[in-house]
Amino acid sequence: MMVSTRGRYALRVLIDLAEHNNGAYIPMKDVAARQEISLKYLERILPTLTKAKLIEGVHGKGGGYKLTRAPEKYTVGEVLRLTEGDLAPVACLSPEAEPCERAAECRTLQMWKGFYNMTNKYFDGITIADLTRTETADNYVI
Repeated sequence: MMVSTRGRYALRVLIDLAEHNNGAYIPMKDVAARQEISLKYLERILPTLTKAKLIEGVHGKGGGYKLTRAPEKYTVGEVLRLTEGDLAPVACLSPEAEPCERAAECRTLQMWKGFYNMTNKYFDGITIADLTRTETADNYVI
């Protein structure tokens, strides 16, 4: 599974909003500057986060975005499934996949199911709050 820029940037936006939460709406230009992400690119991610009610926004003076719940209430799995679609490692495990004719005799299906379950469990066990407490790896940016 490869996580796209969209998924990585969505996590960075949520972490930034959590770290700079003072109860007020945070201008996205501030987040873009801190995260070194183009505002134009962020503006393509924000509607997805807003529609899913992960963030809320207000336009105009004093406007910006903020989290809709405590950072402990967001899991990385939730964010990645929203931005990446399903985290299935193979097409046959995707929820919208047609039933596979070879499933009954597939030698690798259980392995892929195990990997899929492990991936979801791992990402569902990490919250945005956890990531705000994680030490940075030098200047490595996800």
